[in-house]
Amino acid sequence: MHAPGADLSVTAAEGVDLLVIGAGMAGLTAAARAVTDGLSVAVVESAPDVGGSARFAGYAWTAPDHATMDAHNPRGDRPLKRALVDRFADGIDWIRSIGVEAKDAQPILSFGRGHQFDTNHYVDTCRRLIADGAGELLLKTETEQLLVEDGAVTGADVRGADGGRRRIRATTTLLATGGFQGDPELRTAHVHPHADRMQLRSNLHSTGGGYRLATAIGAATGTENAGFYGHLIPSGIPFADPADFVDMSLYYSEHALLLNLRGERFVDETLGDHLTTMALLDQPESRGLLIADARVFRDWIVGSYVEGAVAVDKFALAAKRGGRVGLAGDLDELAYLPEEWGYDAETVRDAVRRFNEQVTTEEGPAPGRALDRLPLEEAPYYVIETVPAITFPFHGLRIDDLARVLDGDGGPLPGLLAAGSDTGGLWDRAYAGGIASALVFGLTAARTAVAAAHLRVPA
Repeated sequence: MHAPGADLSVTAAEGVDLLVIGAGMAGLTAAARAVTDGLSVAVVESAPDVGGSARFAGYAWTAPDHATMDAHNPRGDRPLKRALVDRFADGIDWIRSIGVEAKDAQPILSFGRGHQFDTNHYVDTCRRLIADGAGELLLKTETEQLLVEDGAVTGADVRGADGGRRRIRATTTLLATGGFQGDPELRTAHVHPHADRMQLRSNLHSTGGGYRLATAIGAATGTENAGFYGHLIPSGIPFADPADFVDMSLYYSEHALLLNLRGERFVDETLGDHLTTMALLDQPESRGLLIADARVFRDWIVGSYVEGAVAVDKFALAAKRGGRVGLAGDLDELAYLPEEWGYDAETVRDAVRRFNEQVTTEEGPAPGRALDRLPLEEAPYYVIETVPAITFPFHGLRIDDLARVLDGDGGPLPGLLAAGSDTGGLWDRAYAGGIASALVFGLTAARTAVAAAHLRVPA
């Protein structure tokens, strides 16, 4: 579909086999795999460079088996969950096959398994493969609309930075624009009414392009209130550099206590910082106090979150950057929190004391404590006020396990695929690896595009 009389230069009649909209982890994976399989490919990216948020990552990980995935992500789409687990090893093999080192598997969080690899090397290698395969890469180029003919997506109209417009026809079109976390309106509509409060822990260019393009032609979307992936960060400190996305993330919350503005625990912190982050968004003013003792400081605050990661003293960094931090010499000193922070200091002190008493009993504290059930009794105490930050939403376009975008009736929209953070349904108030999902479904999209190219019909 296009506006009559639009000023468009039309590409060669045969177009390309695969048009990829978005050059992050999922899009580059699909494009590189497709050109190595002999397809003609064009990649359109709104940013001035490729890579997206993948440049800030360093691990591909997920649940090691179906039982673990189901236990930690029970409401996720079953075929998508199974595809991710079953195809993950092939994804790691692909990374290694193009000359990028992926280290041996190691534990991630309390339940996952994954591989450390240089994501910058990976995306740059994919870019080179695309160029070597005569693929076309269009940077700083916006996609205005998808072309739909006889019910099938047949490409897109795009506009370059100079205002020049172009029509690119394709047998298959892949949406991989990275989600809509960069758009406050979509966040408040589909993540949480207060989602606009959160800092963006991702690249700035993922503003819902793929979501809008697909929903404009009738694509189905995932469930509302599915949540988001993010992490706790110190309050009042704006990100100054992409390195802050990791350095300022308070992963150690899984071993600390988190109290809301009323001085109450409201979640089992040990189940994962990413889950606690979603829970904090629902609390008064979406802020709370993260409290650790000397044991947690020694073992987790200044330790590596996962093996091989660079250790950063996040308490010292938050203090240096002007965050709300405090150091209490003993438990009673917690009653001297600054009044302007807005917490009842004695309530905070009593909450920690009550937790220490309850955690050693058979009944335990409420909410429960599934993993780290040690008391916080080794002074001093480290306090950071924390808020949630978003990396990407879990709401997105519905796909099947072939990466085909679905319509409102549950059938595939011919010619249209999606992968990575543009998709919804895989995660529902749970998470087990965004890079892994982008890798697996990027490769899946390439396979689907190869099959369509051989048949010369839309996927």
